[in-house]
Amino acid sequence: MVYLGAHESISGGIYKAVETAKAVGCDCLQLFTKNSNQWNAKDLKPSEIAQFQESLERLGISHPLSHDSFLINLASPDDVLWNRSIAAFEVEMLRADQLGIPYVVMHPGSYTTSSEQAGLDRIAEGLNLVLKHTAGIQTRCLLETMAGQGSNLGGKFEHLAAIIEGVEGSGWHEKTDTTGEFTLGICFDTCHVFASGVDFSTPEQFEAMKQDFDRVLGLKRLKAIHLNDSKHPCGSRKDRHEHIGLGMLGLEPFRLLLNDPQMSGIPMYLETNKGVRVAEDGTEEDWDSVNLKVLRSLVDSEVTA
Repeated sequence: MVYLGAHESISGGIYKAVETAKAVGCDCLQLFTKNSNQWNAKDLKPSEIAQFQESLERLGISHPLSHDSFLINLASPDDVLWNRSIAAFEVEMLRADQLGIPYVVMHPGSYTTSSEQAGLDRIAEGLNLVLKHTAGIQTRCLLETMAGQGSNLGGKFEHLAAIIEGVEGSGWHEKTDTTGEFTLGICFDTCHVFASGVDFSTPEQFEAMKQDFDRVLGLKRLKAIHLNDSKHPCGSRKDRHEHIGLGMLGLEPFRLLLNDPQMSGIPMYLETNKGVRVAEDGTEEDWDSVNLKVLRSLVDSEVTA
């Protein structure tokens, strides 16, 4: 089963993201649960929660996914920013849980003036505090694979493995709960992994990448996928998303991903630029609709040998 969706705006109300997702042809939906450029947010009203959940059910949009604020940096060596980030991420987790969203995707963080190892330790320590303070909720955290730009962590699968070990190996809780779910999962971003230096453009390269992911992190942890082409070449370490098939990745990696039996059932979300594509005949179409049609055309299509 293939679930394809996109990140949509909550402008005008959280339920509006669901309506937009339906209008452009999504099966699933990613959203912010608050303004991503602000630290604070008003508490969710029961009516907002009910309207969001009713919209999902009525419009048939499944697998809602939340993304945390870009202000949050759990790797920061600055105590003020680090503590503020912990508090903000707790709010992100609690808001998602209130809305019935099972996962919150987070960028691991940037170590800035410290070191790679110090940053990884800082993230694990911060997540341990967040998870202790939100114990009992159903929502889980997904660590996102990153492009490795600057001091950003997550550009290597090993970075995420170190964070997981720092949380799940901390001794204060079991690695899985009674449902068998891991404490921390992974969100795989196609643009980020490619930009970090991992080329998976051929069947052989794709299989090698998948085996490496499984060896370091475990495919069972993969709970969501971001589908983004890349404006820059493999190994550029630049996080710049492009429309599907129009970037340096091309169509083949997406074809391989969409037709891999081990990826079946994992929801996949576009994070490509918004706007309208104007065709040569002057007709206009939302870019999310265009990208989703391209992706669906690849499902069950022949993979290049």
